[in-house]
Amino acid sequence: MSHPAASLSARCAAIGSWRLHPGHAMSLSPKKTAVLRIFCGQVWVTLGGPYEGALNEQGDRFLGPGDVLAVPAGARLVMEPVATPGDTGPVHFDWSDAAASAAPSRFAREVVSPTRELGAALGQAGVATARVLRGLLGYSEFLTAGRGRVLGPYEAGHW
Repeated sequence: MSHPAASLSARCAAIGSWRLHPGHAMSLSPKKTAVLRIFCGQVWVTLGGPYEGALNEQGDRFLGPGDVLAVPAGARLVMEPVATPGDTGPVHFDWSDAAASAAPSRFAREVVSPTRELGAALGQAGVATARVLRGLLGYSEFLTAGRGRVLGPYEAGHW
């Protein structure tokens, strides 16, 4: 049985496109509005102006797994992992354009996505059909057993 922390770090290592190790800090300044998503670990984020929104949405924040922060264009974001004792694993996060992470359009949801699913299903049906045909063709030697092929004792029914 594996240790829960070991399986968590193995799972976290597979996700997120960026990593930030304990004891290091990172500064990011987007030219366009961007989105910070935390997948694994916790970070302390300081967001420098230009500020948007209420006063309590400015400055320092703590973000954990599943948290998302929109960073306005021209702002300066500094983040540092919040390491707990014995935690040596990196924080996994994604940093992307806000436009790229926007919700898909109605056409994409109702036409494009089902079309892709249908294509995948038809592909799987084609593979299954080919496997059935290959199996039937492989079985054909048993159907032609009386035409010059000598049957073994188990095939002939004499035990």
